[in-house]
Amino acid sequence: MYEGALQEVIDALGTLPGIGPRSAQRIAFHLLDAPVEDVNRLADALRELKEKAKFCEVCFNVSTEDRCAICRDPRRDHSYLCVVEESKDVMAIERTREFRGLYHVLGGTISPIDGRGPGDLHIRELFQRLQDPAITEVILATDPTVDGEATATYLTRQLSPTGVTVSRLASGLPVGGDLEYADEVTLGRAFDGRRVVSQAAPVQ
Repeated sequence: MYEGALQEVIDALGTLPGIGPRSAQRIAFHLLDAPVEDVNRLADALRELKEKAKFCEVCFNVSTEDRCAICRDPRRDHSYLCVVEESKDVMAIERTREFRGLYHVLGGTISPIDGRGPGDLHIRELFQRLQDPAITEVILATDPTVDGEATATYLTRQLSPTGVTVSRLASGLPVGGDLEYADEVTLGRAFDGRRVVSQAAPVQ
């Protein structure tokens, strides 16, 4: 245990995902040795993040305005709605330049182990958006993990009666991997080869 402020920084860094005790200690000592200007710039960036960043009122992507840049873009194809777990997944898909539709960020996955159920995600808002007749296909782009697959299966069952086509990203994404770390080619092929899991009912 170190004294005072140094230990407080180590403890605070240790609460971040993916940062263990040794990494937290290494980062804390790096900050201690860094020029004060660099540390102040980091502190200002973190403060600005909490003050200015928000979630889009439509799709729940991270934004600095009430509606994110994608939802505001009139050139996007409103017939496709891609459902992802987190905002980082939106950025991963956007890098492929293969998808020009809209997004819906769930804010996580269904995970009984973590005590997270459907009511903890933005699923109700998803169904509200489906009242827009322009949407003809929902693409489920949750991670190919146990929780991601469980969430996709749940959404498929719930979306089937709505009459919209429901598809799932195809092979190309490694099982157990995250969209965030997939390369552009892999994600692009996954979009091209997506499979339909629920077909829209024909219009009478």
